[in-house]
Amino acid sequence: MDLQEATKKRILALCDEKNITINKLATLAGVRQSTVNNLIDGTSKTPTLLTVLRLCLGLDMQLKEFFDDEVFKDLDDE
Repeated sequence: MDLQEATKKRILALCDEKNITINKLATLAGVRQSTVNNLIDGTSKTPTLLTVLRLCLGLDMQLKEFFDDEVFKDLDDE
């Protein structure tokens, strides 16, 4: 699994956990809906740290909490 796929899985899992849509997350995070959609559908292959940070703020969590998940443990070396 690569970083893009792991980030996508983490975002979807957190949205499911908090019972919000990705569109609601975009609103909470103050990012464009298309930005989140591009992360989810794979159009954006390299999510920026700033975008992930904004999503974390929208999810009311710290950046380290976002990345402290099993999905990031086995990333492919690319």
